[in-house]
Amino acid sequence: MRGRNEKTIRIARRLRVNQTDAEKVLWNRIRNRQIDGNKFARQKPISGYICDFVCREKRLIVKWTGGQHNESAADAIRDRRLTEEGYKVLRFWNNDVLGNTEGVLTVIQTELSRERSGPLNLAPLAGRGRIAEQSG
Repeated sequence: MRGRNEKTIRIARRLRVNQTDAEKVLWNRIRNRQIDGNKFARQKPISGYICDFVCREKRLIVKWTGGQHNESAADAIRDRRLTEEGYKVLRFWNNDVLGNTEGVLTVIQTELSRERSGPLNLAPLAGRGRIAEQSG
């Protein structure tokens, strides 16, 4: 298991260096406790998965998705596992992060301020024109 953890950490470090455009935009807006003092980390391994952004204190994971991950079975399994671990997963389409940054930030801020009553997984903000709530 140790080798797998080391491999995951190496991949996470490489992802932090090779940011996507969506990651650069969003990271510049949420880093350094810019959303109501909430601390985010990026490309952090959790339960064997590398999470784009995570606020550990609020147990919130923020992911963005390009067309290659359009509601894939692997994404559903990963999100269910993270939800079972007590995290809430917010998923946005890349084009939302790049074209509607303020809307994405509003959703994140709202979720950070919300008291959690149970597991929740939010599908991408747009792209398919919906936000879907699913129990984990």
